[in-house]
This record gives sequence, C-alpha cells and structure tokens, in this order.
Amino acid sequence: MLNSREVTQGAPRAPHRSLFYAMGYLPEDLEKPLIGIVNSQNEIIPGHFHLNDIAQAVKLGVSAAGGTPIEFPVIGICDGIAMNHSGMKYPLASRELIADSIEAMTIAHKFDGLVLLGNCDKIVPGMLMAAARLNIPSIYVGGGPMLAGRYNDKVLDLVRGAFEGVGSYNDGKITKDELDKIEEYSCPSCGSCAGLFTANTMNCLAEALGMALPRNGTIPAPYGRRRQLAKRSGMQIMELVKQNIRPRDIMTLDAFRNAISLDMAIGGSSNTVLHLVAIAHMANIELDLDEFDKISRRVPNITKISPSGTHTMEDLDRAGGIPAIINMLIKGGLVKPDVLTVTGRTIGENVSGAEVLNESVIRTLDKPYLKEGGIAILRGNLAPEGAVVKQSAVEKEMMKHTGAAKIFDSEEEAFAAIMDKKLQKGDVVVIRYEGPKGCPGMREMLSPTSAIIGMGLEKDVALLTDGRFSGGTRGPCIGHISPEASEGGPIAVLKDGDIIEIDIPNRILNVKLTDEEIKRRQANWKKPEPKAEEGTYLYRYSKLVTSASKGAILKI
Repeated sequence: MLNSREVTQGAPRAPHRSLFYAMGYLPEDLEKPLIGIVNSQNEIIPGHFHLNDIAQAVKLGVSAAGGTPIEFPVIGICDGIAMNHSGMKYPLASRELIADSIEAMTIAHKFDGLVLLGNCDKIVPGMLMAAARLNIPSIYVGGGPMLAGRYNDKVLDLVRGAFEGVGSYNDGKITKDELDKIEEYSCPSCGSCAGLFTANTMNCLAEALGMALPRNGTIPAPYGRRRQLAKRSGMQIMELVKQNIRPRDIMTLDAFRNAISLDMAIGGSSNTVLHLVAIAHMANIELDLDEFDKISRRVPNITKISPSGTHTMEDLDRAGGIPAIINMLIKGGLVKPDVLTVTGRTIGENVSGAEVLNESVIRTLDKPYLKEGGIAILRGNLAPEGAVVKQSAVEKEMMKHTGAAKIFDSEEEAFAAIMDKKLQKGDVVVIRYEGPKGCPGMREMLSPTSAIIGMGLEKDVALLTDGRFSGGTRGPCIGHISPEASEGGPIAVLKDGDIIEIDIPNRILNVKLTDEEIKRRQANWKKPEPKAEEGTYLYRYSKLVTSASKGAILKI
C-alpha cells in the first residue's frame, strides 16, 4: 500500500483532499504515487543556484512515468562563503538539520518516494542520511560540477585560484591586480566547485553507493546531459516505488565498501570519512575508521583531480567518468559487482562496457599515482582514536616529518600568524578546540592551508587539527584528531616546542612525550567554557554530537 493513501483515500480524508485542491491538484493526481522533490535550491550557493531547472526536469520525468511530483525545500550552506569566520561552525551541524527536516516533511505528508536534489558539501550526506533513516524509495540527483576557470593560460578553480591566490598575494608573488583577475575568473559558472572537493567527491560516491544514476558525479552543471540525467531520475523513482526498492536494500555494507574503494581510487575529500560513517549509522550499519584504512592499503590512487593535481571534473567526465573507474575496479577485484542500485540493476551491470578514454586522467591499476588509496588513517599517542589525512595530496617530502609544535587555540589565531609570516620551516602548526564539540561544529581549515600553499610552504610546514579540512585542502594536513581537545584528548595538552612525529606510510601520529607526562598534563587540564551561547542550535548540537571518529553523529 502506498503511504500517500493515508492522506488521499476514503471519506475521513475529505479535508486533506480539500487542501490539495486548494493548490490546484486534480482528483486524478491524488490517485497516483506522491513523490517528494526535495529541492535545496537557494541564491547563496553556486552549486544550488540552478537547481530549480534540475527540479523541473525531475518533475517532468515523474509526471511522464505516472507520478505526482510535489516539491518542497531544504536548507543549504555554502562552505566557501562560510569559510574562515564564525559561520563555518554551521555547515557540518547543518547536515543533521537537513536530515531532520526531510524526515519531518516526508512523514508528515506521507510521500511514497523521494527525489533528493543537492550538490554541495553537507547537503549531499544530509540527504543520504535522511534516505537511509526513512527507508522509502529514494534517488539522489546532483546539480553537477561547475566549469573550470581560466586566467593567463592557467586552469583555475576556487582553491587553486582564489583561495591560494590570497597566500600568493600576501607573500608578494602576485600583484593585487592579478589577485583581482584570479578572483574574477576562478568560478565561471553555476555548479559545485570544479575540483574533487567534498561536494564532487560525495556526488561521485553516491554512484558507488548505488543511490544515484551513472554519471551523476561528473556531468557539468551547464550541460544538457545534466538535465537528461535529472529527467531519467524522475522516471526511475517511479520504478523504485513500483518495485518497492528501498535505500537499505541498496546501501548495504558491501555498497559502503564499494564507495570507500572508489573514494580511495579517486583521492577524494577527507570529509567523506565523516559522512560515510554517518550515513552508514542511519542505515544501521557499523562502519569504522579501520575499514577505510584496510581498503586504502589495497586500492591504488589512480586520479589526480584538483586539489591533488591539475585535472578538473570536466576532464574526469570526458575520460569516462565514475563508471569507467568502477568498471576498472571491478575487473581488479576491488569493487563487488553484484550490489543493487537505484537503476534496479547491479552496479556491475550499470558500468559494463564503460571504458577509460584518457589514461593521463584515469591511470590504470598497474600504473597508479600511489600504490595506496587517497586517504590514510593515522593513530598514535596524539590520536588514540584516529586522525585522517588525504595522503594523495601530500608532497613526497612531507610523507614523513618531525617538527616542533606551534600551538593555536583557534583558526583565527593560526590564520593571523600565517599571514603575519610567523611560521618557520619545519613547524607543525596545531589548531585545536575546533572539534565537533569544542568548536562547536568542527570548522574547515581551508584558509590557513591555502595560505600556507600560496606562500610555497607545503614542503616545509605541516598542520594538525581536531577540526577538519576542506576537500580542497592539499599538503600535509591531518584532521579529525580524536579525542578532540575539548574532551581532554592529548592534543589539548600540547605545548609550543613539543616534537611531533608524522609518519603517513606507517600510519603514525605521535608527540614525543612519555605516557606519564601526557597523563600528568591531562590531570592539570581544565575543560574550557562552552563557546556556544545557551539556547542556540549550536549549543544543543555541542551537547549531542559525538567524536569525529564516530562520524560526528548526534546521540543522546
């Protein structure tokens, strides 16, 4: 029985039907499955600015396949605009608001299926968390990556352009006029930023999870193929409703392992660790950090999309996209082919015949950029519960590094010191009290890392934090250090000059202190006052959010 029958059928539902008629729905519309079109369009995120066009294509598809599309909105935050100020406390926290609001709208109005329209960083996982939680037929549709920018014969994106340009200008490497031009040309169209940052990584992983149609991750936002994919998704949700194929039928443990394998192969954002763990939790699947590292040890990194390299999402799409990579991984025994997807077919059937069209963009498994995957999980006396690094974006010279700690208790303090050129070669910058609880909200550190890169220090300076990094971050940047500082983790008791040992190949993150010294310092440590004002959402969030090692999910 369709869920919508609870609000559309029988004499007791006459008031409900009357309300539908007030909006122009016909009695015939209410005989069809009601499909919620969850549209995160707004006028503050480039990746979402155009989603009304995508929604229109989806609705045409739903109608053509015999359903009644009903659109409703959900919030979305632009991480780039929220970056490097107090607004960055909210993006990760908004992931839970997005999931919660979709739950409320769906159950209150008894939708039979959902088409989830997102594109950017926390919106994609928030939507997939809602799908896993609600477990009604659902399909995800992304808005597509933006086109790459160009200036002075150089390919640009938001990170390799405007963000790193700030550091270059501050270091005297470019003029203000050049910075202005880079700023103007870095983001030339709507869509999620042109590199393999968190947004585009999650849009790609949605394919591997089986929750989006093939090519969802790479077709550029302005292309007609993006509208075609949206229309096909609208048609396909009707098949999912008809066959009663639900998200938990699709998002199995094997599906998550497939997604992690793809993530390692493409060198995706370190934020995916947070998000995949959180989505799995909503699907009642146990997924821990060790799973990521185990897969990383056997899946090679075969692409270098910005920020790790100079290729863009357009290049990846032209080279065969995610289907070509998944097909290669299946042939290499690194992805399980018999996992169900929203097409109603297996992932192996979806990508059968997909070929790599440019081996300079997508390398073969026997000639990878790295023999291991793009992400590594580090542990040691500084991160007993683990830490995350995007090793595919780390220079070879910094895969192992030992240096003196330079401690900052906030991102603002660290950024000011970097811009004032107070760093020395060999330093290990430590930014703490930016974890899920302590921040609260676990801010991204793209501005500090981009400034370091722009100043040419990526081979000389490492950065550690209990916060997180943008998918656009490159260099020796280790985040998600757990336990976080506000919970009294070892990072809370570090002092300037303490010697930090980083050994990415051997997965080690240590401070050269004895266990006795760490315990002595922790005994004298005092928990800081909450940073969030009582009564605010962030205050409530800080009381419920768990460790980054658990996906920063909320638990009572």
